[in-house]
Amino acid sequence: MFSPASRYGIAGATLALWALTACGSSSGGDDDPTTAPTTTRAAAKDKGPQCVGEALADGVHVLRGGGFRLPGGGGVQYAAASADGTSRNATLRDGTGYGAGQQQWTVKPGSRLTVSGHAYTVRQVCSYRVVLEPKGAKDKAALAATPESMEFAGGAADNPLCFTTNRAVLAAAAKSFPAMGQTLSLLANGGVKQLPTGPSLTVSYVDTAAGTAGLGANCAGIPVAQYKDVRVSDTVEFAGVLFKVSELTEQAVRLTRTSE
Repeated sequence: MFSPASRYGIAGATLALWALTACGSSSGGDDDPTTAPTTTRAAAKDKGPQCVGEALADGVHVLRGGGFRLPGGGGVQYAAASADGTSRNATLRDGTGYGAGQQQWTVKPGSRLTVSGHAYTVRQVCSYRVVLEPKGAKDKAALAATPESMEFAGGAADNPLCFTTNRAVLAAAAKSFPAMGQTLSLLANGGVKQLPTGPSLTVSYVDTAAGTAGLGANCAGIPVAQYKDVRVSDTVEFAGVLFKVSELTEQAVRLTRTSE
């Protein structure tokens, strides 16, 4: 048996992310992501505010610790966050996975960036996501395009399901979760929650002594989220749906859905 202070390691890729205030070019970024920590440590509590700026209904959601494939073959990651109690910044990294020598930038709402020749504006920075607005009409249309199939196939074929602003795809993913106010349990013993539209969710560790856990999501072969050191009451997002961490135990992490 493990002690309450133990962490539960799970096979599976974990994630890295991205930030920016100027322009950069995409590195293509299919490199392997970093792995979750395996030793107990004290996690610093985020000072907040939780979010700065306003999210767009059709904005691109790049989740903390993960990457997002963008039109034109580029990608971006939400690599790190900082908050001082009054303001919040994010570090964005070029590409969809960690690689040596990648560009990274510090951004806030209103920052502009260029990835593989495609322009975006940062509209919102949260502890759990960054929301981007594509500036080009073709990029907006590509991100909102209806996929040929709503069934996931595995790998890059799932890009239209995993990296999209299409409302039908997001609605289908949302229906895979418990209703608003109800609880989703993610097992801490290697269990995987697979959504019909592609994303798979896992618990990378639970540290009951520190009161923290690690949660991850993968889609189309890309780590799309890695939430390290989350605590009870923290917000996380999966497939466009918001949850609050409601309980951490040696057996499971329980999330209460807080959005439609």
